[in-house]
Amino acid sequence: MQKVRSKVVLLWCERYNEDLIYEKIKYGIELLGGFKSIFKEGEKILLKPNNLTSATIEEAVTTHPAVFGAACRLVKDNNFEAFYGDSPSRENPVQSLRKNGFTEVANRYNVPLADFEHGKKIVFNDGKVCKSFDIVNAVFDTDAIISLSKMKTHAFTRITGAIKNQFGCVLGFNKGVFHVKYPDASQFSRMLVDLNRYLKPRLFIMDAIVAMEGNGPRSGKPRKVNCILISKDPVALDSVFCRIINLEPAFVATIRYGKQDGLGTFHENEIELLGDPLELFYCKDFDVERKPIVSKTKRSLNIFKKVKVNENHYPRIDETVCIKCGICVDSCPLEKKALSFKNGKNNIPVYDYSLCIRCFCCQENCPQKAIK
Repeated sequence: MQKVRSKVVLLWCERYNEDLIYEKIKYGIELLGGFKSIFKEGEKILLKPNNLTSATIEEAVTTHPAVFGAACRLVKDNNFEAFYGDSPSRENPVQSLRKNGFTEVANRYNVPLADFEHGKKIVFNDGKVCKSFDIVNAVFDTDAIISLSKMKTHAFTRITGAIKNQFGCVLGFNKGVFHVKYPDASQFSRMLVDLNRYLKPRLFIMDAIVAMEGNGPRSGKPRKVNCILISKDPVALDSVFCRIINLEPAFVATIRYGKQDGLGTFHENEIELLGDPLELFYCKDFDVERKPIVSKTKRSLNIFKKVKVNENHYPRIDETVCIKCGICVDSCPLEKKALSFKNGKNNIPVYDYSLCIRCFCCQENCPQKAIK
């Protein structure tokens, strides 16, 4: 008996026009079997965009409000009740969503904000590396999740896409705890796979009309890709993302462990591409780290430190850009901070690389894009 292949839809879309995006997403979901083949009548649906932090639309840091609006309209047009939200690592969810334009769009479609400010600890005995999570109440108040991710690079995990988007369902500042608990990028990625296995989002839509390359997920450069990707398999979707940007999918730990732990597949012969040809979207010179993520958990601490320095994979502050705001210091999740105002608050923060776990929380949260 022939195995059913995971379907990934790719659709050409050159601009952020909500009506155009609505028609594209509607068509893409029809190719997957239709909206009501994915969701049951009467279910409450949670729309989960990537709302990393407050930023301008032009910076391509978050899912575009037009993509979010199209998803709101689609859920409502199919007579389902919709809710929305995200939990940034540092900011108040309500204020951040308002600043980024999501609140205005949600109000237009009468989509209420779900509770991303409170949550509870759950036990997940089936987790491969993580057996418990602090999950926002929004997840428990709804029945199904539509994940609205953004195509971006990421200093720690290579990419942030369909799989990593669910990290926003972990309650606020508790995200930093996971960086301390899983300082190795490979194990951190496997934790993200466990999180997805627990949450089980039904549908994944990726905004790649304008992606982010380079120093992502906050400080990179916008890059036109002109694509919307849709799938029920986050591993397959992220692997197609990788193929577009000339990155070997198996080099990305979330993809590799996603396949291994049963979340989905990345093998080309197990994926059916629908919609527009993959070749339309190739960005072979996309600025992304193309070396594989290799687990270092079994290496000695001394070797691990040597690898960090030799690979040059550690955060550095551009002193010509830094404004000494201290957000990087506050963002470090370690009890004994890896960077501090060692020479006083009128000077640039200083790293202690013997403590740094290379989680890049400082780089991710720097509002000035001063950390690379």
